Amino acid sequence: MTESRDRLTLPEVETLAREAHAAQRDKAGRPYTEHLAAVAEGVRIRGGSEEQIAAAWLHDAVEDDALSAEWLAGAALPQEVKDIVLAVTKRPGEEPETYTRRILATPGALLVKEADLAHNADPARLAALEPATRTRLTAKYARVRELLGLTAPDVPPKRRD
Repeated sequence: MTESRDRLTLPEVETLAREAHAAQRDKAGRPYTEHLAAVAEGVRIRGGSEEQIAAAWLHDAVEDDALSAEWLAGAALPQEVKDIVLAVTKRPGEEPETYTRRILATPGALLVKEADLAHNADPARLAALEPATRTRLTAKYARVRELLGLTAPDVPPKRRD
């Protein structure tokens, strides 16, 4: 992310996201911030830009009411980050086809959603869920991957350090 005095830095975005989601737990009871960190790391290892990494930290903030759409609109963030966050924010009652078309139409959003789906569909993460929930979510994630043209479950590349 281009550093500017009037823009939040990537570490500031991470801190903000961690604070906004601090009380939230995922379906398996784990701290939700673990998911955010995994998605941000997934974007990073896939070669994502700093804007995409920032959007990964914030990808569920509006959808989960951790931060408001009004906050996002006024936030000191590049428009690209805001656009990606809004693209991956599922609206109540929205059809998967509408949702995925918006992601595909928004530059940078597909990579963030790919990393999100990869973590959501991680077999170890799904194994912690009750069988009915695991089955429902596995089908849901497969359908979204299909609509996005990501037909095979994503396995992130090995970290290169």
